[in-house]
Amino acid sequence: MTKAKELQDLVQTGILGLDEIFLGGIRTNNIILLEGSPGAGKTTLGLEFIYRGAKDFRENGLIISFELTPQKILRDAKGFGWDLAGLQKKNKVKIIYTNPSVILQELQNPDGVLVNEIKSINAKRILIDGITPLKMFGELVNGRPFRDSLHILVESLQRYGVTAILTKELPEGAAKGSGQLEHEQFICDTIITLSNTTNERNTHRFIEIKKSRGQDFISGQHTFRIEGDNGIAVYRRTQSRPKQTEEQPTSINRSSIGIPSLDKIMGGGIYDGSITLAVGISGTGKSVIGVQFLIEGAKQGKKGLHITMDEHPKQILRNAKSLGLGLEALVKSGDIIIHYESPLELEMDVHFETIMKLIEKYNIERVVVDSLAAYEHANPKEAHQFIYALSTYFKNKLITAVCNYESPELLGLTQISLDLKASAIVDNIILLNYVEISTQLRRAITVPKVRGTAIPQVTREFLIQQGGLYLIDEHIGQAKEFEDVPQLPLSSYYGILSRAPARHSPLIDKMVANGEGLPSSPKMNSHD
Repeated sequence: MTKAKELQDLVQTGILGLDEIFLGGIRTNNIILLEGSPGAGKTTLGLEFIYRGAKDFRENGLIISFELTPQKILRDAKGFGWDLAGLQKKNKVKIIYTNPSVILQELQNPDGVLVNEIKSINAKRILIDGITPLKMFGELVNGRPFRDSLHILVESLQRYGVTAILTKELPEGAAKGSGQLEHEQFICDTIITLSNTTNERNTHRFIEIKKSRGQDFISGQHTFRIEGDNGIAVYRRTQSRPKQTEEQPTSINRSSIGIPSLDKIMGGGIYDGSITLAVGISGTGKSVIGVQFLIEGAKQGKKGLHITMDEHPKQILRNAKSLGLGLEALVKSGDIIIHYESPLELEMDVHFETIMKLIEKYNIERVVVDSLAAYEHANPKEAHQFIYALSTYFKNKLITAVCNYESPELLGLTQISLDLKASAIVDNIILLNYVEISTQLRRAITVPKVRGTAIPQVTREFLIQQGGLYLIDEHIGQAKEFEDVPQLPLSSYYGILSRAPARHSPLIDKMVANGEGLPSSPKMNSHD
């Protein structure tokens, strides 16, 4: 079957993001079982399926309700901006409010009212909300097994040539899998399950396609939202992004990170399309590096995106202004976009989709993520896969990125991250931390990794002052240029890694190898 033919055989729901996880739509004439616990959004999804069909695809729809009156259905639809009432007046949508016994009787009558209603508006879509009352009535009142009534219902709908949604109520927790399989799960062509997950005190909705006969789809749980100004929005799970089938794009061009002395250490700048991880405890200058990186990109004509979850945009602009960095003007001109989201309410799939849209809308070439630790705190289970998907997306788009990561260690670094393991998926690593020199606490920087580059294994002291971050080269006596930097012998300067239990700085390793011993600590006075 050709691709064009396959698309012809699909019914587009018109619901934002849902057709994407169905890889184009649902097979025509499928009977869809939509199940979920109370409040999961079954009726809302079903109503939008009918509304979008009549409004956007010239597929008239019939709504059969056992619990909600037509007035309540029209009221709820209006709340989302859906003019179901207008479509009803145009005979494109019909609402039938009835009881289960009538439907069960109608199904056995080939010339009944239901058939005539379908024919009268040439309905192509049907919503039956829901089958639980049908089941209760059929078994308790008629004494007939529900599977018999269900078979009659499904056969009738298929005979009419419609694509139908049947909603089914699940008890709380059953959406995750109760182990019991009902007959309708076998007889229906497509099964969609809606579920709620509570994290701390926050509730997140998910949608999952359990099966859909005759077609492929994206499996797993996807974020599902009911948005007041739109209706249903489905955000495919971040981990399901398509893999790169062709050779990943790369560049041999290097560009400045925004700090010339750091460029020199990193081999003349960073490769376009590379990902740099800046690691350090709060206050060491990670955010400053990120801002200078974006400003330098703007000078090169490359638009930048600052994704922040640690600081509000106003605070970022204030801090940049205090250092004399011209960030505010570049934000006003649109050369740099600042996007802020609180990690307390972060939904990974929605966040990923937002980043993609911003990048595509503004043709972003440089990105700062501040910080990766926020993803760990927001959702520890999904953080690693999310960051891997995000870095893969950046590389496929040849976007140059700087990602900050908060280290909990004040002095030295034992390891870059405990659970995240982000160091394995980045190209460059910059370590920033505090070091003790004599009685002073000073900032130091080292670059242990630059992919594809031979780098000097050195640790350098740096200052944060007007103009941003400056590196000091003790070897050439550059400290004399800064009034606040005491003159110390080279042997008294320890590297970032010197205090880590399992690591030594290159200076210490060299001294030990030469038999010089470790540099002595400054002696304390007897009265100290």
